[in-house]
Amino acid sequence: MALRFGTAGVPHASPKSSSVSGVETIRKLGLGAMELAFVRGVRMGAKTAEKVRETAKKLDVTLTVHAPYYINLLSEEPDKRDASIRRILDAARVGAQAGAVSVTFHPGVYGNRTPAQAYQEVRTILEDLMAQLQEEGVTVDIRPETQGKPVQFGSLEEVLRLAAEIPGIKPCVDFAHLHARSGGGWNDPQAFHQVFDRMEDMLGSSSLKDVHLHISGIAYTEKGERHHLDLPESDFAYRDWIRVLVDREIEGVVVVESPNLEEDALLLQRLYQDALS
Repeated sequence: MALRFGTAGVPHASPKSSSVSGVETIRKLGLGAMELAFVRGVRMGAKTAEKVRETAKKLDVTLTVHAPYYINLLSEEPDKRDASIRRILDAARVGAQAGAVSVTFHPGVYGNRTPAQAYQEVRTILEDLMAQLQEEGVTVDIRPETQGKPVQFGSLEEVLRLAAEIPGIKPCVDFAHLHARSGGGWNDPQAFHQVFDRMEDMLGSSSLKDVHLHISGIAYTEKGERHHLDLPESDFAYRDWIRVLVDREIEGVVVVESPNLEEDALLLQRLYQDALS
């Protein structure tokens, strides 16, 4: 399939805040995807999940999931680390019931560990987590997300390496986070191509036909991400970015996390369609 553009959570135009209403609004807007925002907790029941699945299938809307924000696989406190693992598992279980194709999450912060030490810990946890999901028959991609601050685990290399080494793990590449993490880098056609080159080198060409991308405008300092912005208010070269997506024939899902949600999603979709024609 070609790229599908959607919103991080229920669109603002939705008459109700429910996920079913959100999916219906996505289709009315002419968009093709929506991320189920479990960011405050996984509170969707089985009946609701089934209704979401049915609605998305009927309307041909692709669903992804964002697991709760309160995740830190590198916490020094075992209880918090275990709770973080449970949140990812719960997001995956409910996401699969709802028909989502993938679940993304923020892995955590380095703390006192070196990046190398942190990587080994996260890898071990995710290997066990994927074994648990496989045992339960839960089939949904788990995607650690690239992060917007240097103190956070989630560089492009770390996320791609996890995907290369653990079956069932795939990357969620947040281009706004890459931009902020580098203090304003990763913001021209050459850099965008480099991201996809690296994905192709490490994960094969098929990875470019099954992406889960996040995008928004973003404010940042030398310490990385501060907060999201609407794309036209930011310095992110989103028109060049769209051109690279078309040139590389990237396929999958683009989730827009700008404050205005569907406005930027529709903007990017229009640019994408124009570039295709």
